[in-house]
Amino acid sequence: MYFTIEGIDTAGKSTQIAALSSHFPDAIITKEPGATAIGKEIREMVLSAKTQSKKAEFLLFLADRAEHIKEVIEPNLDKLIISDRSVVSGVAYALIQGDISETEIVHLNKFATNGIYPQKVFLLKLTQKELAFRLSQKELDGIELRGSEYLLKIQEALIKAAHLLDIELVEIDATQTREAITQQILNNMKDRND
Repeated sequence: MYFTIEGIDTAGKSTQIAALSSHFPDAIITKEPGATAIGKEIREMVLSAKTQSKKAEFLLFLADRAEHIKEVIEPNLDKLIISDRSVVSGVAYALIQGDISETEIVHLNKFATNGIYPQKVFLLKLTQKELAFRLSQKELDGIELRGSEYLLKIQEALIKAAHLLDIELVEIDATQTREAITQQILNNMKDRND
C-alpha cells in the first residue's frame, strides 16, 4: 500500500511521518521532493527560490517526481510506503500558478509517475490563525516567504488535486494533538487494509 501525508508547510507532516515510522518499522518512508540524489539537488534549487519561471519550477518538480517513482516507489509497491508529499502536492502547486491548464497538469503528472498514485492521501489541515502562529515561530524558506494567504490557497488546491487525480482523501484537523492525529491516520490505514 502506498499512502501519503499532505499538508502545507508547518502542518506537521514530518512529525506524523516520524510517528508512523515507529508504528511500521518495516515501511518504506520517503518524501517529495528530495528522496533521491537528483531529487536533493532539485529540492535545494526550488527552496532557494531562484527560478524566475513558474513553469521551470513545475518542470523541476516533475523531474524529481519521475525519479522518485522510478527509484523508490515502483521497486517497493509490494511493501507499505509512506510518503511525505506526492503527486498531489505537485498538482496543487501547479494549479495555483495558473500558467498551465488543469488538463496539462494532470497529463504531465501522469507521464512523470507512470500513473502510479497513492492509494490514500491524509491531508493535515490548518486554520489561518494556527498557520500564522506556526510561521511566526520559525525561519521561513522560499515557499513559506510567499505568506500565509498563499499557503492557504495551496491547502485548498491540495483538496482539488486529490479529486482531479481521483485519489481517496482523508482530511484531518492539524490543530489537534499529535497523538490524536496519529491515531486518526492509523484508524484510516486499518480501514484500507481490511
